[in-house]
Amino acid sequence: MKALILSGGSGTRLRPLTYSQQKQLIPVANKPVLFYALEDVIEAGADEIGIILGPNKEQVIETVRSADWSVPIKFIYQGEPKGLAHTILVAEDFLDEDFVMYLGDNILRDGIVSHEKRFHSLGSSASVLLTPVDDPQRFGVADLNPDGSIRRLVEKPKVPPSNYALVGVYFFTPLIIEACKSIKPSWRNELEITDAIQWLIENGHKVDASFVEGWWKDTGKPEDIFEANRLILDDIDGRCDGEVEESRIMGRVVMEEGTRIRRSVVKGPCIIGRDSIISDSYIGPYTSIGIGCQICGTEVEDSIIMDESRIVNAGKVVESLIGRNVRIKECDSLPRGSRMIVGDNSDISL
Repeated sequence: MKALILSGGSGTRLRPLTYSQQKQLIPVANKPVLFYALEDVIEAGADEIGIILGPNKEQVIETVRSADWSVPIKFIYQGEPKGLAHTILVAEDFLDEDFVMYLGDNILRDGIVSHEKRFHSLGSSASVLLTPVDDPQRFGVADLNPDGSIRRLVEKPKVPPSNYALVGVYFFTPLIIEACKSIKPSWRNELEITDAIQWLIENGHKVDASFVEGWWKDTGKPEDIFEANRLILDDIDGRCDGEVEESRIMGRVVMEEGTRIRRSVVKGPCIIGRDSIISDSYIGPYTSIGIGCQICGTEVEDSIIMDESRIVNAGKVVESLIGRNVRIKECDSLPRGSRMIVGDNSDISL
């Protein structure tokens, strides 16, 4: 089995962070979201992976190649985004056997191993992962047959036929390529994967529904990233590979090599990346601090701080998503006040 992971899109809901980096590379618990997808498909038996690239393609390639993977990875450039079904056509030469298509901004707590086994045991033409949601109007939703197979898929219905939403993980045989070639662009001028799956159904091919039992997060919005960070940190085991001086460490805290904690309180679950310095500060639960950060005289809680950022005497920082190489400090000159250089689509609460 092969895997096709989608790492394109412009990430408009995560701007301004996504002006400078691909949305699938934003870290959750100090690991790029894309890496969770890579780990899932490898665990499920993928022996070769294709990654669909869009904007910031060089950044994605560099990040993926910074880690060691047990299977070969091919990078496939989509160009202008024209829909999920279009990515399959772009990757047609690569997709010469059964494959799993995985949207790279998703995180599933329990992975996809059981879903892969179900797909190959049933012999369906496709299998779509579903999960119950409270607000199905926001998602693509499945209308199910009595036997649990899919009758039709409806995109963001006003009157949902069920509360089972599409997760963004699909198993296909190569027949899906014919389906993608047979459909027409939607009103968005995109080739929709829901239309391609519907083509399979209408042409007599069985499409199975596979239900996700653990939690699932689509990390397309800041609040979803925070929730995914909390859920993953809830499962970590604490370890201390750094240095602690005149400080209190409470709960499950991961301190990576080279980290130094001085005159501070750190309360887990949280993770602090290597070579970071925490001094005269409070680091509260559900905080992920990246590599080479420095936090001094500040309280931080329920936040994600990316690599090489520095926060000095900044009061209390909560529910914040702070990018790489950011500098936040107390104003130490007159006139007093907040000095800001803020890009488009920023969100600031004072």
